Amino acid sequence: MYKIQVQDDENDVRSWHDVLGPDGKPLTFPSMEAGRERLQALFPVLVQMEQYAGPKRTRVINIIRDED
Repeated sequence: MYKIQVQDDENDVRSWHDVLGPDGKPLTFPSMEAGRERLQALFPVLVQMEQYAGPKRTRVINIIRDED
């Protein structure tokens, strides 16, 4: 499973936050490609800007489940 995160700039502190769905839970996707497609749809300007200038403000990451 994969999830989308966006970096916020609040009070000069950059932190990553999960993108939440209407139910308040993080949006999850079965593949990296599906996550990237949704990321492009939700944040088209940020995704386009990252191709030409930094810093990176969006990402799709793998959710690693803890066995314990």
